Amino acid sequence: MGMRKTIAGFTAAAALAGGLALAAPAQAAGPSSLAEVLGVGNNSLGFDSNAYDFDILREAAEAVLAAKPTSPVGLLANGNVPLTAFIPNDRAFAVLEYSLTGTWERNEAKVFSGIVAAAGTLGNPIDVIEQVLLYHVLPGAAVESGTVLGLKGASKADRTFTMANQGTITINVYSSNPRWPFVVIADQDPNALNPTLVQSKLDIKAGKQIAHGISLVLRPLDLPRG
Repeated sequence: MGMRKTIAGFTAAAALAGGLALAAPAQAAGPSSLAEVLGVGNNSLGFDSNAYDFDILREAAEAVLAAKPTSPVGLLANGNVPLTAFIPNDRAFAVLEYSLTGTWERNEAKVFSGIVAAAGTLGNPIDVIEQVLLYHVLPGAAVESGTVLGLKGASKADRTFTMANQGTITINVYSSNPRWPFVVIADQDPNALNPTLVQSKLDIKAGKQIAHGISLVLRPLDLPRG
């Protein structure tokens, strides 16, 4: 069976219907969900000076859920829902803010505020941020990095996947060596650099969910430049 068909077989069982489909409960050790890994809902966490963790991603998810408690973003907190998330670190969000505003900011709180303000120029900022977050989620399967690397040599159609916001990404595998993988994820902004998988942040597992760190924020549309 082809790699694309293998993944499609998982995802077909959990297609979106106003949100991600639910799956049967699983017994798993460690964190119960990716939301737990990210610290969503943990009031003791905040912004810090570490550009390579996921504070801004966590704050973005919390902002969406505070405004829209029934958002499909909340299914990151249900480890029984199989999904794969591509998670950008804080530096990736700083690069996004720089692209949108023309200002390079190291303070994470200011980066987040700048992104919210920029999102407001495109519509309701919460709705915009929600769509960006969902564009990082592949519903229906926890796809390990080895499976992703196995897409090397596959056709473009077999490397293109529909994300939770119904937008598509295309996975380009230039090196499938697990020690030195080089995987680029092409998004919907043709004028911006595409993110790569971060080798040190692959296969973060929680319940039936898995996450892979990426170097930049995936863009679900052609965004304006600052």
